[in-house]
Parts: sequence; structure tokens; C-alpha cells
Amino acid sequence: MMEKPVLICDFDGTVTKNDNIIAIMEQFAPAGWEELKESVLTQRISIKEGVGKMFALLPSSQKEEITDFILHDAKIREGFTEFVAYAKEAGIPLYIVSGGMDFFVKPILNGLVPDNHIYCNMADFSGEYMHIDWPYSCDEHCGNACGCCKPSIVRHIAKGKDIIVIGDSITDLEAAKLADFVIARDLLLEKSRALGLTHKPFNTFYEVIDHVKEAVK
Repeated sequence: MMEKPVLICDFDGTVTKNDNIIAIMEQFAPAGWEELKESVLTQRISIKEGVGKMFALLPSSQKEEITDFILHDAKIREGFTEFVAYAKEAGIPLYIVSGGMDFFVKPILNGLVPDNHIYCNMADFSGEYMHIDWPYSCDEHCGNACGCCKPSIVRHIAKGKDIIVIGDSITDLEAAKLADFVIARDLLLEKSRALGLTHKPFNTFYEVIDHVKEAVK
């Protein structure tokens, strides 16, 4: 049993039903994005390199169109609002740690999670093509070129506390390896099983609430 753990929650494919980066790429379909995606998922190239190159395929002139699309397309997973309320009532700190971009992560979470509990990348539309800034780079313990380095952020936030990681993808794996308990779906669930991480599966945040309640004193 844990006492007052820290909750580290992914955004794309976790808080939201779909991966918003993939949704943007599928909608605007810049040539070459699919090969970059596969290279990231199979770990042939780093997350930072792959995601940076994918967004660099999109003209900055499409900023408004891209933003409007994703803010209307993104759907929050069932139970997330209740999960936020539960964590607040229980006094368990909740942080959103995302490889997504500020122009959609923060508006979607507005009113649910305060900005100082959101870690994500920043999109720069000032040039001809989109450019991604990476404010949360890898610390001295990580050499994976993560972009938004989730394990580095976890080390910074947790500071000796028990850690619960909630996520769905390869981008959550290194943070999950640091966790005392993983709540996972999709590829992260497969990896958690393969590596023998202490974990439970989920499809909705109602299940996440139940798993956290079971784990916490």
C-alpha cells in the first residue's frame, strides 16, 4: 500500500481517446510522416527526432486550421473529470506529463488541471514550417533524446515519494520503469506485462480511480 503517491499521467491516448499527434498527421497527411511514426514506435529513432521531423512537415500557415481541427476532434476519456476530482479530494498530486504540444494540451485541460501541473512541448509557428521547442530535456540519467523527457520529470517531481504512472504508449515506458505501480493500456500494457512491472489495465478513468484507491492507504 502507498501513502500519498504522486500521479504521473500521460495525455495523448490516455486522457484523450486518441493520440492527437497521430490525428493531426492523419488529417493533414504530410508526405513521409508514416515512416517517421513507425521509426519512433519501433525505437529506430528517438521520440524527439521523430516528432520534431513530423511537425516540421506542416506549414505554419496551417496553424489555425490545425488548432481548430484538434480542439474539435479530441475527446476526453470517460471518467477523467471524476478522476481529477478524486485526486484533489484525496490530496494526491496529479501531473500531466505529455509529449504533446501546448497549443492543444493546455486548452483541452483548461479548468481541469492547473498549468503548473502540466508538462508538455511547445510549438513555434513563427517560421515557414512548424518547429518544436523542448523545454523538458533529458537529465544526466537519461540519454534517450526523449524530447519531453518523462523519466527526468518524474525524478524531479517525485523526490522519494511513491509513483503511479498512467499511460498507453512507448513514450511512457521509461517513466513506467521508475514507477511503483503502472496503470496501462495498449502498447504500454504489453510492455508492462513483458517486463514484469507491477501494473493493472484500464480503459476508462473510472477503472483508474478504482486501481488508485486499491493501491493507496
